[in-house]
Amino acid sequence: SSIKIFISVDMEGIGGIGTAEMTHSSGKDYQLGRRLMTAEVNAVVSAIIKFNNDAEILVNDSHGDMQNLNHQELDPRVTYIQGNKKPFGMVQGLDESYDAAIFIGYHARAGTARGFLAHTGSGSVKGLWLNGREVGEGGLNTYFSGEMNVPVILAAGDDVFTKQFGKLVDCELVATKNAVTAQVAKLKHGTIVERELFDATTRALKNRKSKKPIKLKTPVEIKLKFSTPTHAEILQAIPGMEWIDGYTVQYKAKNMVEAYALIRLMYKYVKP
Repeated sequence: SSIKIFISVDMEGIGGIGTAEMTHSSGKDYQLGRRLMTAEVNAVVSAIIKFNNDAEILVNDSHGDMQNLNHQELDPRVTYIQGNKKPFGMVQGLDESYDAAIFIGYHARAGTARGFLAHTGSGSVKGLWLNGREVGEGGLNTYFSGEMNVPVILAAGDDVFTKQFGKLVDCELVATKNAVTAQVAKLKHGTIVERELFDATTRALKNRKSKKPIKLKTPVEIKLKFSTPTHAEILQAIPGMEWIDGYTVQYKAKNMVEAYALIRLMYKYVKP
């Protein structure tokens, strides 16, 4: 029988990317960044297909304008979602029909010391807490997967991210590079990273039955701290939104689906 795998791919945690410039469409070497990102997806996909020839694979471009993967170089056996005007952003398309989720190219959460290009959602977010636990994009996406009853079986990004993520999720981890500072990384060659991803994907699929989805108790209490008071002020327009202090708001969502769409709206569309 075939398996269904969901892949969310961000860009900051891709192996050969050592500067912020490589992650912006206007930046120096962005085209190389795209190729590296596409190659890492392909390494994971080839391992999935080798494990299960009939696997159904959905890839969701999860970085910036979400139009980064190089179509012509992407493995033809996947379908993929492009564009960022989507309510569930990095987890768009993930539902209960999937057997497992894989996160590639991820980074540490906002405020993490030495995390390469660390942030949560956007530069305006200082911190995000769900039911009192601080999370980054990886944690947020994990809890959404949990709501869909889908376990996360592999995550890849810089070493600061993998260490942080490993405290939340028991899964295969691939450190694609070593963060030196928030703006500098020590890189391995792409072929080595791709081999590590291929092997880790194979292990993750073999052990997937032992992995459990990670769920949050409902209602989900969202706490979001911004870098300016204006964000918190604008968000008072949302019924039920509480003001914790000048920079911080809190909201009780009935489940992770509601929480996720709201959090995305809060950091993406509120631009003072």
